[in-house]
Amino acid sequence: MSQPHDSAAASAATDAFDAAFDSEAPSLRLAVVGAGPAGLALALLAARYLPRAQISLFDARPIERDVSGDPRTLALSLGSVQLLQRLQAWPAAQAQAIREVHVSQAPPTLSSPWFGPSGEPEVHICAAEQRVPQLGAVLAYGQLVAPLQAAWQEASAREPQRLISRFGQAVDGIRHDRPDEVEIDAGIAERFDLAVVAEGGVFSDQARKALTHDYRQNAWVGTVTLSADSPVGVAYERFTRRGPLALLPLPDREGQRRAALVWCQPQDEDEVAGLTDAQRLTVIQQQLPDRVGRLRGISPLKCFPLGLNAERTLVEGRRIRIGNAAQTLHPVAGQGLNLGLRDAFALVEALRREPRVDLALRRVEWQRAPDRWATILTTDFLARTFAWRWPGLPAARGLGLAALQALPPLKRALAGQMMFGRR
Repeated sequence: MSQPHDSAAASAATDAFDAAFDSEAPSLRLAVVGAGPAGLALALLAARYLPRAQISLFDARPIERDVSGDPRTLALSLGSVQLLQRLQAWPAAQAQAIREVHVSQAPPTLSSPWFGPSGEPEVHICAAEQRVPQLGAVLAYGQLVAPLQAAWQEASAREPQRLISRFGQAVDGIRHDRPDEVEIDAGIAERFDLAVVAEGGVFSDQARKALTHDYRQNAWVGTVTLSADSPVGVAYERFTRRGPLALLPLPDREGQRRAALVWCQPQDEDEVAGLTDAQRLTVIQQQLPDRVGRLRGISPLKCFPLGLNAERTLVEGRRIRIGNAAQTLHPVAGQGLNLGLRDAFALVEALRREPRVDLALRRVEWQRAPDRWATILTTDFLARTFAWRWPGLPAARGLGLAALQALPPLKRALAGQMMFGRR
């Protein structure tokens, strides 16, 4: 008589053990491919806000490789800065806050006293006017990736079974032959519930996506030193006949005021490679507004071809792309990484609210579309206009800048989109 009772008790104990085991099992097996800023930020967000997710972070770069010295310049919006502060991975000491943004158009264009003290069309956006501490910030790529990677390594050390570092392992392929899984090939085949692709790269090295356009422009990038009386924390964007020219404020170094340079040139008319440093400084100085002050020196410049390379959708099966893996843009709006960080936040928020992965992905696709397409189309339009030689086009662009400056509601809307994207 006791045997059935004992059997039932044993069965109940087994069921209870299985339930306890299941409660510890990961609710989501997540693979993040790419340990750049967007991939690391997404992995850290998921680690914090998806406590039952098992997260594997893949990157071909060995963990021992020091990335802190990578000098590439990143311009981050206020929303991106706030996100990184939330992750406790914001290197405030290495970043230069952007307090003002000055956008103007170089002659030949319309001139009028209505356009401001310079007589040129311009838009001036100030953090104080927008009632925020800063509009964004500028820092080197390595100075952002290093603290993000350190934060991930610390989190992984605390939870090694849940947060798995796969540095030094290149992903050779991603297959989604099942509706509810994706297979990652990184030497051995492993299955996950979801793969996030955050490996970007530059336009010239990428496989072509659904939407692509070669702007036939080069971006020359480096740094310039400025005179000591140059304004601090001001970002300049100058629309010239050949293309946009931007100076982004950097932290002072050894008492010298510095700015990151992005100098766009049409490939058919690009003579920058043949110029000496002194000649480059002279040409750049002539195209900038007087308020910038004097340029004192220039670093060696690197050249990158520019183009649009974008997917129509973020989601394909159980794979989602973020950042440059989803869209590589012209630098005229400086929104590439900011889009990627907003993608990362939206994905983790959707997965936190909706445990069913397919529904969460559908939500992200729908939610991110307005911001993503507004940024893609605006950037593409601006980039293409520099190749047009239509009579009256500079005047029309100048009038557009003047209208933005003259209409505070429009300027506030532009500032809001710069800082937080389209919401």
